[in-house]
Parts: sequence; C-alpha cells; structure tokens
Amino acid sequence: MAYDKFTTLTSTAVPLPIENVDTDQIIPARFLKATKREGFGDNLFRDWRYNGDNTLKQDFVLNNPIYKGKILVGGKNFGSGSSREHAAWAVYDYGFRCVVSSFFADIFKNNCLNIGVLPVQISPEFSNEIFEAIYADANTELEVNLEKQTITLLSSGTSESFDINGYKKENMLNGFDDIDYLQNMKSEIETFTESRPF
Repeated sequence: MAYDKFTTLTSTAVPLPIENVDTDQIIPARFLKATKREGFGDNLFRDWRYNGDNTLKQDFVLNNPIYKGKILVGGKNFGSGSSREHAAWAVYDYGFRCVVSSFFADIFKNNCLNIGVLPVQISPEFSNEIFEAIYADANTELEVNLEKQTITLLSSGTSESFDINGYKKENMLNGFDDIDYLQNMKSEIETFTESRPF
C-alpha cells in the first residue's frame, strides 16, 4: 500500500524523553491480534495513556493538549525489544510521520521506513536542545527535509544532518512501499524479461 509522500515536514512536536522505550510499551502484546494496519493508533502507549478503568492518565504527554504535531521526539534507544511491526503501525496510525531520537533499535527503524514513518537519528546534544526548546514553548517547530537529509530547530536555526538508506529515501520521497516500487518498475522488468532467452 502506498503512503503519503515525504518531502519536507514542518511541525510542532510531542516530547517523550524516556530512554529504552521498547515495542511492548509502544503497543502492548494483547493488541497484536489484528492483521490490518488500522486502529493501532488508539492503543499507542496504551498502558501509559490509560488507567485500568480506561480513564486517561492526565500526566502522560499524549494526553496533554498543549503538545501536538506530526513529530514524536523520543529518548535514547527508542523502539528496542521485539521485532513487532505493529509498533511502527501504531506510531503511523496515531498520526506521527517522523520520530526523532539519539538512537534507534535497528528493527524498529526499518519497520518505520517500510510504512512511511521517517526515523531521524540525531546527536544527544541536539536532542537535549530540542527537548529544552519544546518545554520552553510547546509551539516550537521542527523542519525535517528528507531531500537534504536535515532536521532544523526553527527557533534557533540549529540543524543537523541524518543518515538514511538511499532506497528507502527514494521510496519515501515517492510515497512507495516495496510493492509500489516494483510496480513502478513494471515496464523495465517486462523489457528485461523479454530480452532474456528462455
């Protein structure tokens, strides 16, 4: 399934400065029964967002109306733990299009890239600067430029570059998943096939 093209994203951000956030915290195992990629956003950080009686925990950041946007800024080692794709699905389904951290677990990072969520890894120093800026002003915006591979804190102008696999970058710029990429090359594949002896 195709996803929204990702070129430049300018947005406020939600701060979650907790280290070692694992995939079971992102989406608890009891919500993994569904096979479609829909509805997982309702249970993103379920046990942190809700009490046992399903009332909201007022002290959790996603329940604080002053923090909003399409960018989630997480602590170091975000997405550790199991390889469940559902964690990335939950992040996407909630509405985030970019996750920023000073370090990502590799499997979570790749799962995000497969579904249209851009994981942006930055230095610990820049991460701290971003958190401080957001806490000083919840309307602080970040600009993530995928083509240039830069992330900028607009209030200060501080910017850093980030790495991304070239194939995944091209897919995100075009809104492709792996199947879309192959379908886009259909004529080239057919031409190649016709040129091969049987």
